[in-house]
Amino acid sequence: MFFRLLVWSLCAALPTAPALRGAEQNGWPLVVRQTSTDGAPESVQYLGPLLFSRQDTDRVQGFRPLWLQIQAGDRETTAFLYPLFTWQKQPGFNRFSFFRLIDQSQRSEAGEPAVSGLDVWPFYFSRETGDPSTSYHAFFPFAGTIKHRFGRDELSWYAFPLYLRSEKAGREITSAPWPFLRFIDGAGHHGFEFWPLFGHRGREGDYADQFYLWPLFYKSAHGLSTPEPTVKLGVLPFYARDTAPGYISETYAWPLFGYTHRTTPYRYDEQRYLWPFLVQGRGDQRRVNRWAPIYTHSTIKGYDKTWLLWPLFRHAEWQDAGLAQEKNQLLYFLYWSQTQRSLTNPAAAPAHKTHFWPLLSSWDNGAGRRQVQVLSPLEVFFPTNEIVRQLYTPLFALYRYDRQGATASRHSLLWNAVTWRRTAVAKEFHLGPLFSVQTDPDRQRIALGHGLLGLKRRPGERVWRLFLFDFPRKTANKSAPTPLP
Repeated sequence: MFFRLLVWSLCAALPTAPALRGAEQNGWPLVVRQTSTDGAPESVQYLGPLLFSRQDTDRVQGFRPLWLQIQAGDRETTAFLYPLFTWQKQPGFNRFSFFRLIDQSQRSEAGEPAVSGLDVWPFYFSRETGDPSTSYHAFFPFAGTIKHRFGRDELSWYAFPLYLRSEKAGREITSAPWPFLRFIDGAGHHGFEFWPLFGHRGREGDYADQFYLWPLFYKSAHGLSTPEPTVKLGVLPFYARDTAPGYISETYAWPLFGYTHRTTPYRYDEQRYLWPFLVQGRGDQRRVNRWAPIYTHSTIKGYDKTWLLWPLFRHAEWQDAGLAQEKNQLLYFLYWSQTQRSLTNPAAAPAHKTHFWPLLSSWDNGAGRRQVQVLSPLEVFFPTNEIVRQLYTPLFALYRYDRQGATASRHSLLWNAVTWRRTAVAKEFHLGPLFSVQTDPDRQRIALGHGLLGLKRRPGERVWRLFLFDFPRKTANKSAPTPLP
């Protein structure tokens, strides 16, 4: 009887959660609410980690793992069954995507006609710009024309692979059928290829390419109008040679043995033995010492990389955007750690991110903010994917630690079933709605059943007081009376 009364009283108390004392109101698993210092809701979770909402600089809400909405300024991103369905919306731009197989977008700018597109991979491609010269509708493999996509100015086909035509910078390549017969023409280009038996293409004073039994025999010369053209010659697997101004590379018993000698635009010499296993290279801002798979060390333009027992351990150091970066990996993702240090302020604390897959992930921004999560199977694979971080990562958070500054920290266990929180002036502990302890400058409070029963003591008092049904009411927000005229 008492248990039934406790449950019904708890359910009745939950709607008053925003007014309960403390920075956290824990009615797990029904609701867990955290508030900021001014009392406004900062985050709230319902049904464990499933239904949630968070408000800071951005607004994030969703129902894990089905639905998510992120509002960042005037940009809104919505996902349903991610990565199946995603929507993006911002002024002048809308986009819908189904697993990147169906993409629909619309872009509009002031004073310009709207541009819309629809792709249904790989069957249908369309674009409407208001200009027939840049608009198109294409059905693959039946017939169609695509303009300014896939690295081509224009791409057309009929009953593919029977007919395919591409154009770029005036050069036209017609394949009938693709990829065996190719005819090259336009803007001075000419050629014919019967792949893979033989072929040639070129332009006078520019380049000349030819092959026989591709890729066994080939010769390519570019920059024919220059004093020293770039030439590539191959008789595979016996011999290959590349030459250019200030550069020569030869390979014997391709690709096992060879060398490279470069003098411009930088100096570099390399020897290869049983490539890719044994490689030695020296030059300007370049150094390679590879004894794979046992040991490899290379420095190229300041990027320093070391492998031990590839792919067991990898270490890399480089500088970028005023930061000194250092990364260590064990079997690519089993252990992954990256550290950033300021080059302009060496005394500043470093920032770091570490993953022990799939057990733990740790983040520290070097400015007092730190997070730790157990378990964490996804973060190492999607380090910059905000949707995965918001929608899926919290589902694995058996334990989570969050520190903001030197004096504020929070621990949570089993999706906020057990939490303990500390700030400079207050402490809180919650065992769901069953038991809580709160200490701050205004009072000390021990409660059972989300405030059904407990003890409290105010500053200056030496005796604890017993309370029943301590559910504070919301403060009335009454407007001041309007003076009579």
